[in-house]
Amino acid sequence: MSDTLAADRDSEASTHRRGGGRSVSDPAVLFSWGFRLALLLVVLTPPLYLDDSWLRVGTYVMIGAVGAIGLTLLTGQAGQLSLAHPFFMLVGGITYCVVGTEDKPGKFGLGLPSLVALIAAILVASLLGLAFAPVAGRVRGVYLGVATLSLVYVGLYLGQKYTSLSGGTASGRPAPDLNLFGLHTLKNDPDLSVLGQALEREQRVWYLFLLFLGLAYALAQGAVRSRPGRAWRAIRDNESAAAALGVHVPRVRTEVFAISSGYAGLTGVMVVMWYRLMKPDDNEFAGSYSIGVAIAFLAMILIGGLGSVGGAIFGAILVNGLPGALSLWIGGNELFGSGVHAVTPAIFTSFVYGTAIILVVLFEPGGLAALGRRVKAMLCRTQLGSTLLSPKGS
Repeated sequence: MSDTLAADRDSEASTHRRGGGRSVSDPAVLFSWGFRLALLLVVLTPPLYLDDSWLRVGTYVMIGAVGAIGLTLLTGQAGQLSLAHPFFMLVGGITYCVVGTEDKPGKFGLGLPSLVALIAAILVASLLGLAFAPVAGRVRGVYLGVATLSLVYVGLYLGQKYTSLSGGTASGRPAPDLNLFGLHTLKNDPDLSVLGQALEREQRVWYLFLLFLGLAYALAQGAVRSRPGRAWRAIRDNESAAAALGVHVPRVRTEVFAISSGYAGLTGVMVVMWYRLMKPDDNEFAGSYSIGVAIAFLAMILIGGLGSVGGAIFGAILVNGLPGALSLWIGGNELFGSGVHAVTPAIFTSFVYGTAIILVVLFEPGGLAALGRRVKAMLCRTQLGSTLLSPKGS
């Protein structure tokens, strides 16, 4: 049985043994709430003391985390291999810019409110995922991976050809400011401050992306724990058995592909906001919507643990966060060596997460998520043993 299903079973059995709930003094409950409180402080306070460079590293991690969550639902939960995330990111970014900017010479735009543009970007990406249904619903394994990889080439062609929509590879087109009910997120309007710290562009983007990530995480966790999530895992583990139990396999596979595409569309909007520019790639191997990005997303979910929503976030920290963090630590873009033989933070990170993938496959197929569950269980057993061996417990 898979780690995800085992975790679901253990959680339900634990709840049943405790009569439907846990005591507040339970070590596991205390550990869980303590971890949540610490995490809340970690994610809410950086804009108050970090400079803009470090904030940009953090927001780039959030971009990867949202995309990785969408992919882990598709690949980890439903068992569908996909390399199409960069294509749907490009679609989301272009849609956001087209809908949210005015029509100008050489740049087609609808000039609608930016919030409408954000919703439209997610919907268009999801609808294109539905349009891919005849393939996603019937092809599986490596064949689906190859089929979705073709979409990256389609996106490259469309982005370079239809410059009135994408802005072209030379200049691109600026990202529209997201106006949330009078609060501008990409410019300082109105002036805001928290504890004496002015909330300028980078601080606002941090909290905006944190909102996106929080919603993405909550919706994904809700789906995983509900009936759709059980259907996804049933298809992943045994498609024939799932069909015998009444699961409409093509429809469910199509639905999860559309959901994952919507996550990728939101990721594309975040990329445009982060760069402040919509600019298609020059080639299919390097850029914001390239094959390299598709592989990076796969690395995130493999390292974090296939099917784990929280694990996808930790995978994004390693893959998207390490290059920027190393660049700031060393104060440059050359980690080892110099010139053409220099090892940059990006190259070094590729070796790091490549090694991490090998270690995960060999020693911990459940990734960082399974490792975290083991550590948590060990701490809980240690605390429980200490309680039982104490004079009061005896």
